Amino acid sequence: MTRCAARAVTDEHPNVALLRAIYADLTRISEYVDDDVVLHAAERDLPGAVPTYTGARAVLEKEIDLIRRTADTLVMDVGFIAANDYFGAVFGHLRASLDEESIAMPFCGLWRFRDGRIVEHWENAYAAAEFADFLTRHPVS
Repeated sequence: MTRCAARAVTDEHPNVALLRAIYADLTRISEYVDDDVVLHAAERDLPGAVPTYTGARAVLEKEIDLIRRTADTLVMDVGFIAANDYFGAVFGHLRASLDEESIAMPFCGLWRFRDGRIVEHWENAYAAAEFADFLTRHPVS
């Protein structure tokens, strides 16, 4: 391995670490977002869904609600993260279990940064309608 290649392996961009922390604990998202962050929900194209959430509080509440709706079983298994000063992409698999039924699918989270803060996020579940249907079939009180 060349010296440049070895350095590339050990040097991690700070936004990679930031994204890894978020996916390890979605409830920490508000630590990293700008006050006027915009989240484009995975279910944005589904009838009746809220397509975007604006503001740090709204984004945090959306993530907390998702965790609640999966009865705290939601896991975002990260496979790969690429990020620089401006953008980030996270690939992985999400999974959850409710009432002895499980769901799992690939996801890709896209992120935009400004001055080290998240200003925009696009959630992308491989089958957003299927995931939404799973949550609807298993309401959590």
